[in-house]
Amino acid sequence: MENVKIVENGLEAKREIANFMMEGFTKDEIYLLAHDENRSEHLTDALDISPVGVGEQGFFESIANVFRSRGDELRAKLESLGLSEAAAERCEEQMDHGKVVVVATKVA
Repeated sequence: MENVKIVENGLEAKREIANFMMEGFTKDEIYLLAHDENRSEHLTDALDISPVGVGEQGFFESIANVFRSRGDELRAKLESLGLSEAAAERCEEQMDHGKVVVVATKVA
């Protein structure tokens, strides 16, 4: 999937979000994930984009995330956005190293 960008920080994430918007995506179609849940929430709020929620994952997947490790939760969210299992795994590995993943998709 070419609509996935792995960045170092919020400034780079902001640039990639702007690029996705120039390509025709709306803020409701752009998602940001980081391994640290607080960082993910902070950047999502600061950059005014949507969190991955029930609409993207479905009710049962969202509930299952409560019982998953953070890594499993992130991979499930990435897969719900259209990434393959292998791509989700690669992105989650990058997040383990402090990177931030920005995804643009027409899921809903």
